Amino acid sequence: MVALSQMAFGIYSLYRRFQPGFRNQRIRLFLEAFQPGTQTRILDVGGLVWNWYDVPIKSEITLFNTDDPRIGPPAPDRFHCQNGDGRHLPFSDRSFDIAFSNSTIEHVGTYEDQKQFANELRRVGRGLFVQTPNRWFFAEPHFVTVFVHYLPWCLAKRLIRFCSFRGIFRGGDNIDLRNLAAELRPLSYREMKELFPDCEIWREKWFGMTKSLIAVRQPV
Repeated sequence: MVALSQMAFGIYSLYRRFQPGFRNQRIRLFLEAFQPGTQTRILDVGGLVWNWYDVPIKSEITLFNTDDPRIGPPAPDRFHCQNGDGRHLPFSDRSFDIAFSNSTIEHVGTYEDQKQFANELRRVGRGLFVQTPNRWFFAEPHFVTVFVHYLPWCLAKRLIRFCSFRGIFRGGDNIDLRNLAAELRPLSYREMKELFPDCEIWREKWFGMTKSLIAVRQPV
């Protein structure tokens, strides 16, 4: 009998099934909101080059990540890649037309770290599009578990590694689950409003439930 930890079925096979549809919906919202053109300068904090390959725009995009954002074939010249800490962006005020970040702010640490991250995005971007999973959606997306994350997070992050799809089905997944749980801090609608006071907070729905929250500010 094959051990569960050795099975090919795991978190990434689940992501391949559901994630493209969610991502395409989010990209449509982004394009409709900003209609970026060839002169639009976009900063993506936490993203990778391949995230943009099938997005139908010709904008100049700077990718800023803790790891090397260049994964896959060589990036076209309009992509610029830098490594660093999103809480300390090495860019001047309003130096980008749009500061973009997708499913990153929940990974940066404490609420104070998240506030510093949000302030930096607000500082360097004339416009903002910042998405994060909803703290109170019934399923936690990083571990794929239901309701466990409703517990106080100091307790939930101790249990979530064992009471989750990701913790049981480890096929193709070499992420350290202890470190992943330790770095996560999911955000609520109220916290997103506090972190992005000059933004609208859009609710990304799935069967009528708020799956994700998106802070949106038109270029100013």
